Amino acid sequence: MELSKRYQPTEVEAKIHRYWEEGNFFRAAVGVVSKVPFSIVIPPPNVTGRLHMGHALNNGLQDVVIRYRRMKGDEACWFPGTDHAGIATQNVVEKSLAKEGLTRHDLGRETFVQRVWDWKAKYGSEIIEQLKALGCSCDWSRQRFTLDEGLSRAVREVFVRLYEEDLIYRGAYLVNWCPRCETAVSDLEVEHEDIDSGLYHIRYPLEEGGHVVIATTRPETMLGDTAIAVNPDDERFAHLVGKTARLPILDRELPIVGASDVDPEFGTGVLKITPAHDPIDFEIGRTHNLESINILNNDGTINENGGPFAGMDRETARKDVVERLKADGLLEEVVPYRHAVGHCERCSTAIEPLISTQWFVRMRGLADAALAAVKDGRIEFVPERWTKLYNDWLENIRDWCISRQLWWGHRIPVWYGPDGHAFAAHSPEEAAEKAHAHYGETVALNQDEDVLDTWFSSWLWPFSIMGWPDESEDLKAYFPTDFLLTGFDILFFWVSRMIMASLHFMNDVPFRTVYITPLIVDAQGQKMSKSKGNSVDPMELMKEYGADALRLALAHATSKGRTMRTPTTQLDDARNFLNKLWNVTRFVLMHTGDARPGAPDTVDALEDRYILSRLSETTKTVREHFEAYNFNLAAEALYSFVWHDYCDWYVEIVKPRLASDESAKGVLYHVLRDIVKLLHPIVPFITEEIWQVLGEEPESISRAAYPEARASDRDAETQMAALQEIVTGVRTIRADLNVPAKAQPTAKVSVASQPLIDALKANESAIRAMTNTGEWSFGPDVDPAPGSARKVLACGQLFVDVADMIDIEAEKVRLQGELKQAKKDLAQASGKLSNENFLKRAPEDVVQKERSKQAEFAQKVERLEANLSSLGT
Repeated sequence: MELSKRYQPTEVEAKIHRYWEEGNFFRAAVGVVSKVPFSIVIPPPNVTGRLHMGHALNNGLQDVVIRYRRMKGDEACWFPGTDHAGIATQNVVEKSLAKEGLTRHDLGRETFVQRVWDWKAKYGSEIIEQLKALGCSCDWSRQRFTLDEGLSRAVREVFVRLYEEDLIYRGAYLVNWCPRCETAVSDLEVEHEDIDSGLYHIRYPLEEGGHVVIATTRPETMLGDTAIAVNPDDERFAHLVGKTARLPILDRELPIVGASDVDPEFGTGVLKITPAHDPIDFEIGRTHNLESINILNNDGTINENGGPFAGMDRETARKDVVERLKADGLLEEVVPYRHAVGHCERCSTAIEPLISTQWFVRMRGLADAALAAVKDGRIEFVPERWTKLYNDWLENIRDWCISRQLWWGHRIPVWYGPDGHAFAAHSPEEAAEKAHAHYGETVALNQDEDVLDTWFSSWLWPFSIMGWPDESEDLKAYFPTDFLLTGFDILFFWVSRMIMASLHFMNDVPFRTVYITPLIVDAQGQKMSKSKGNSVDPMELMKEYGADALRLALAHATSKGRTMRTPTTQLDDARNFLNKLWNVTRFVLMHTGDARPGAPDTVDALEDRYILSRLSETTKTVREHFEAYNFNLAAEALYSFVWHDYCDWYVEIVKPRLASDESAKGVLYHVLRDIVKLLHPIVPFITEEIWQVLGEEPESISRAAYPEARASDRDAETQMAALQEIVTGVRTIRADLNVPAKAQPTAKVSVASQPLIDALKANESAIRAMTNTGEWSFGPDVDPAPGSARKVLACGQLFVDVADMIDIEAEKVRLQGELKQAKKDLAQASGKLSNENFLKRAPEDVVQKERSKQAEFAQKVERLEANLSSLGT
C-alpha cells in the first residue's frame, strides 16, 4: 500500500469506516473483563434528530476519550443508542398525517403507534449513521433504543417500585400545558421568551360600593377568577380583607383575602386570583380553600366556563373581553409591558398553566441522595463551577410531572377497576391478578391512556442499557460508568435524574466524572438556531473539510468556558494540518521505502536528541491533558509538535543525512509512528489510513498501545532553542531589511557557553542551509563587521553583515516611514481601547480584534526601532 499524492478525506473516511465495521474493532469484552474496564454511555440522541454542531462536539470529544482509553490498555466500552423522543417523534408523524388530511384520531391509537414504528424503521437510523460518519467508535453491537423491550421492562419495573414505595402519586395539580401538543410538559421543557404586551388595569366593583383596580397581562383569564387578594401588610388595602367584590362580565362573587405572596409593588398592588391558571394563584387558592374554575379546553380554546366567550381561541377571547370591559366602562388603561412568557420547547406555543390530573414523582428524598453524592466526592463535575448550579436546582426541586397526553411512548403501567381503583403492574396479567385479589372476582380493567415523560426512560439509561433489571454480565463489568460528557442544557433534565435513579435502584452513582461542554455560538456570540438562520450543518462541514478536520477544529476550539465560537478559522487550520501530516508521511516513506526502521538505542546528533526529547515531553503533556479532559490543550500540544518541532525543524535539519544515515532514518520513522498514534484519538480516519500503509501491528491503530513518555534531554532542547532563535533572527533581519534573496551574508554570534558554541559549530551547515548565509563565527569575543544588523538573543547577540548588500541610507528612510505609520496605527488602536463607550457598546469580538491590532502594532514598532538601531540610527 502507498499514500496517494493528495489527501482526499472523503475517500479515506469512507474506506476506513467500512474497514472498522468489518473488523469489529470497537467491540468490548463480554463477561469477565481481564483489563481495567472503562465505560461511557452515549447521551442518546432523539430518533428524529440530525447531527448538529452540539452533537458533533459532544460525540467527537467522547470518542477522543474512548479511543485514548482503548489505546491506553483499558477494556473500553462505549454504549450507544437512541431516544424515542415522545413529543418530537409524535409531532413529526402527525405532520406527515396532516399532509394526507388525517389526524391521529382518525387512525386510532394502535394504528397510529404502528405508523410511528414504521417511520422509525425507515428514518430512525439517520442519526446513528451520521455518528458513524463522524468516527464514533461505539460498540455498535450493544446499541439500544429507549422503547425496545428490554428498556421498556426496566421502565415498568421502576414505575411499579416507586408506586409501591409511595414515591409516585396521582393528583390534580397545576401543570404546564401545551395547547398545540395537548399534553403536560415539565418546568424544564418550558423556554421563556420576553414579549411586548400590555398591563390591563380593570375595575372590579365592591359589594359595598366603589371598586378596586387590578392590573393583569391576561384579561381573558379573569373568566376563571374566584377571589381577589391583597397583601395584609399593605396599608392601602388591608381594610378590604374579608369583604366581597363582583367579577366583571360574569358577575361572580369574589371574596377578598389576605396573602403575603402579593407583591404591593406590582401593578396596583391588588391581585385577581385564578387558581386554575396561575402558579401563585393556585397556592393562594389552596391556602384559602378557594374554588378552581378551569376555563380552557385542551386545545387552548375557551370552554363552557367562559360564558359568552366559549369556543373562542385565547387571543380572540382576550380581544373580546377587553372590548366588553371598555363597553362596560371597566377598563381604566393599558400600560405597555414587557415580560417573560413560557413557550413549549418543542413547538414554541405559549404555555398555559392548567389544573390537570397527572402522575408525579416525589423528588425531595431522591434529590437529597443526589446532593450527597456530589458533596462527598463520589461524582465530580468538570468544570467544577457547574456543581453550584446542580446544587441550587436540587435544593429547590419540585415534584416531577411524569405523565404526558400522548400515544407514542411508554404507556403508564396502571390499570383502573370499575370504581376507579388503580393497580400498578408490570403487565395486564399481573394487573388482573391484583384486581381479582382486591375485588374478589374478575373485573374489566382499563389501562391509563397517558404515556410517561421521555425522560422517565432516559433517567434509567446508565443501567437499563446494560440489561437491568436482570443481573447482566455488562452490569457486573461496566457499571458504574466512568465518564459522562454532555451539554449543560440537560444538566437538570437528564444528568441529575440519572444520579437519583442510579442511587435509588443500583445503590451506586451512575458515573464518576461529568464533563459539561460549552455551548457553541456564532461569531456574534448568539445561540445558533434554524429560525435565526445562523445554524451550521456539521454534515456539510464534513463534506467540505472531512470528519477529522471537524473533530480537530472542535477539540482545538473547545475550552472549559460556558460558550465557544463556531471554529471557522480552526477548520482551515485543521485541514492544512492534516495535509501537512499526509505530506510528511509521504516524505518519510520516500526515504525509508519498505523498511520500517526502529529508533537507535543511542543518538548523538543534536537534532535527533532534540526531537526524541520533544516527543517524550509532548507525549507526557498530551497524556496529562487527556487525563484531565483538557481537549484543547492536548490538540494544541500535538499541533505544535507535529507542525513546528517535527516538520519545520527536525525534517528540515535532518534532510542532508537521509541519503546515507540509517540512524537518522530510524529516528525520523520512529517519531512519525508515535505521532500517528498520539494523534489517533482526535483524528482517527487519517491516522488509520497511514497506519495501514505503514503496515504496523496490531491490525488497527485503534488497538495499538498509546505512546509512553521516555527520558527528556534538556541540554539538547536548550541548544536547539538557541539554534532556532538564531535561524529565526537571520530570517527576520533579511526580511525586514530587504536583503536580496540570493545574497549570502556572513554572520556572527556572541555567546559565552562553550557547550553551546560546540553545538552551534557542529550544526553550522544546517544553519547555513536554513538561512542562505555564508561563513559563521561563534564565540564569546566575536568582532562584528561595521554596518552589521544586530539582534539580541536569549543566548547572546546575533550580527549579520549586510552593509554591502543593501543601501543603508535608503533602508533607514524606508524603515523610518514604516515606523511613523506603525506608531500612528498603534495610537489609533490604543485610543479606541481607552474609550469607555467603545468598550461598553462594541461587540466582544470587535473589541478583541482591536486588542489584537494593538498588540500587532506594538510589536511592529518595537521591531522597526530595533532594526533602525542596528543600522546605526
